[in-house]
Amino acid sequence: MDANRLKNISVFADLGEDGLNLIAALASEVSVPAGKELVREGDYSYDILAIEEGTAKVERGGEHLADLKAGDIIGEMGVLEKAQRTATVTATSPMVLVTMDRWDVKRLAKQSPRVVDELKALIEQRRAHA
Repeated sequence: MDANRLKNISVFADLGEDGLNLIAALASEVSVPAGKELVREGDYSYDILAIEEGTAKVERGGEHLADLKAGDIIGEMGVLEKAQRTATVTATSPMVLVTMDRWDVKRLAKQSPRVVDELKALIEQRRAHA
């Protein structure tokens, strides 16, 4: 994956070149159709999904909570903190996702713990401002 594409995803945008290159080497790209359930409430989180293109809706207990768009990230806390999914996320348009599974994150943490710490800090900052 091209590291420059990661700059368009807000949670990655502020990482340095080294961090972007490490993530790009581990990340995969996936295309999904509208209507595809990306994550299900209550399931365990194995992937971080960053939206490069498209939109999705977030629901908990059938109640609409939020709409997601390009630049948003899904599943990060579940992977970083080994928690269950707190909501169901469904694509509302065709999407292009950048994905990293739990093992990719572990490899990233071994190669550069600083990048994972930076990523956690950026995620926390975004949550505080949401």
